[in-house]
Amino acid sequence: MEENYIAINKKLWNERTVHHVKSDFYDIDSFLKGKNVLNNIELELLGDLQGKSVLHLQCHFGEDSLCLARMGANVTGVDFSEIAIEKAKELNHRLNLNAQFICSDIYELPNVLNQKFDVVFTSYGVIGWLPDMNRWANVVQHFLKPGGKLVFVEFHPVVWMFDNDFSKVTYSYFKDAAIIESETGTYADKSAPIVTQSISWNHSLSEVLGALLNSGLSIKHFNEYNYSPYNCFSHTTEIKPGKYIIEQMGNMIPMVYSVVTEKS
Repeated sequence: MEENYIAINKKLWNERTVHHVKSDFYDIDSFLKGKNVLNNIELELLGDLQGKSVLHLQCHFGEDSLCLARMGANVTGVDFSEIAIEKAKELNHRLNLNAQFICSDIYELPNVLNQKFDVVFTSYGVIGWLPDMNRWANVVQHFLKPGGKLVFVEFHPVVWMFDNDFSKVTYSYFKDAAIIESETGTYADKSAPIVTQSISWNHSLSEVLGALLNSGLSIKHFNEYNYSPYNCFSHTTEIKPGKYIIEQMGNMIPMVYSVVTEKS
């Protein structure tokens, strides 16, 4: 089953996208009216994007990508879900923006896209769908111009150690066998009438940072955060506007981390 992870996960994301585009979680109406759906964590790290080329990996249906375009960037968004990319192109057209969207598995992207970028951006719930961090980091390095930077924000591997109720530690902090799960609904719409199967991996901080260093990139920033900007987990409480923690955990566990690397 593990060798079929792309097909299984693509089916999952195609089914999820149908419900995500209608969900309050993604709130397309506010986005279309001009809301910047990016969070303060990544906005501060991205800085001024006017005139810069940005490659957005695992862009889902393009809301974040199109916000980057609104900020003045020349954006290329990539995702392996055909339905997500179709929706991203539709939103791009509706907003009269000039973002480009490509349907591709991340590992295959160097065979599909021939361009270098000032910034590679990827965020929140992305690398767990990829089995090999060294291969991922090499893709990032491949697409960066000299002096270009990766801006990466991700849920912390500690979060993925727990079961969905955060009642017990179920999975290893370190990469182990593939995690195969079945889920009813989706994080953006828990009542969605879908049952999906997924294959994912947990990647420790040392594995991720080590892969980026092995690819020749220099780490310029690293930080951890004791909250999630998204209300996408079970048993959350909002401690401040847009800052969610797991109720029974308080602020005792890291929930998000951020990394900025530079290509020499």
